[in-house]
Amino acid sequence: MRVIIKNLITRVLVWEAKMALRRHGPQIIGITGSVGKSSAKEAVFAVLEQKFNVRKGLKSYNSELGLSLAVLGLETRWLNPIGWLNNIYLGFKEIFKEFPKILILEMGVDRPGDLDKLLKIARPDIAIVTAVGEIPVHVEFFAGAEEVAKEKAKILKSLPANGKAILNYDDETVWAMKEKTNAEVLGFGFASGADVVASNYQISENGISFKIEHNGSTVPIRLKNVFGKQAVYASLAAAAAGLVHSMNLIEISGALQKYQPPPGRLRLIQGIKNSFILDDSYNASPLAVHAALDTLKDFAGKRKMVVFGDMLEIGKFTILAHKAVGERVASFADYFVTVGPRAKFSAEEAVSRGMPKERVKSFSTTKEAAGYIKNIMQEGDLILVKGSQAMRMERIVEEIMATPEDAPKLLARQDKFWKDKE
Repeated sequence: MRVIIKNLITRVLVWEAKMALRRHGPQIIGITGSVGKSSAKEAVFAVLEQKFNVRKGLKSYNSELGLSLAVLGLETRWLNPIGWLNNIYLGFKEIFKEFPKILILEMGVDRPGDLDKLLKIARPDIAIVTAVGEIPVHVEFFAGAEEVAKEKAKILKSLPANGKAILNYDDETVWAMKEKTNAEVLGFGFASGADVVASNYQISENGISFKIEHNGSTVPIRLKNVFGKQAVYASLAAAAAGLVHSMNLIEISGALQKYQPPPGRLRLIQGIKNSFILDDSYNASPLAVHAALDTLKDFAGKRKMVVFGDMLEIGKFTILAHKAVGERVASFADYFVTVGPRAKFSAEEAVSRGMPKERVKSFSTTKEAAGYIKNIMQEGDLILVKGSQAMRMERIVEEIMATPEDAPKLLARQDKFWKDKE
């Protein structure tokens, strides 16, 4: 019965979203990729809102229902039937109200055909593809990584001839997608062949700094409380979007000062015992995990601890991908704590690579892991917390953060729906 009601609500909101788009005709920026969609969305919004009337999805809304909510500027009501009825009412009103000139929408892919459904709702004028990697998230539901890339490339095929494609130049799979569109293509990345290039990347406890170059012009960027090269890629995508909208690099640099990553995406949080937590607990794929480990390694820290939960939905790559994480952790970390049966492969690999066995611990639940971590934490420790959404690794962050009363505004999955969920 619940599925039937959800499908009915989805159909109504999809219809409302289509009607609103048909009536108002806003420019649509569609963002897809295996990682980095939400961060790119936030960065693009930070840049474009300086000069334009822009709307973004309120959270990581990238499914058929979520996309409709994003178009209409609404929030999910989870299991609240009155809330959904109110959403339908507000969605209908949105068709006739003043509407934003630009929509920034995430477009996610879990299974074959997902992007087709989303493109029927909203056809982008500008498409941004963040990253795919060798082992994409959700690959479990596809024949292989190539099929995931093929599905995501549909966003480029849908572009009009006068559209723009903004692609990650450093990701070979993404850059190869340029052959799928007749639209103008802009590449972003650290490699010198990109149209929008990052260089001079540095990281400290205060944030990151780097330079952005385009057509011979260069501007310095300093982002406070923002960490990791993934944030640089989000900023580059946003810079490309700004350039497409005739903004100059100085305007873009100033606008990026407002950029902050969403909760659970490499946020630095004060921990108990004067420690620091690098909270990357929102989700995990092989590409994202290795990016987070790179960030942890780049940090100066007394001791570095990796707290890692299972990576899900990677199918036949599960064992190989988890072992690769263990190998990487063993090369620099001081402690390694894993949660879940799959992450045990990582722990075993770390020990086999020479990490002292007494510094590697595996647990079945986040509660058990949090208790152990509390006991071994010391002043000055830097602790990376990472895992797939279903592993609920934010619970560990909440247990070891210095101000758990701030969890609702700092951590991922703090809605009542998630808090009540086992």
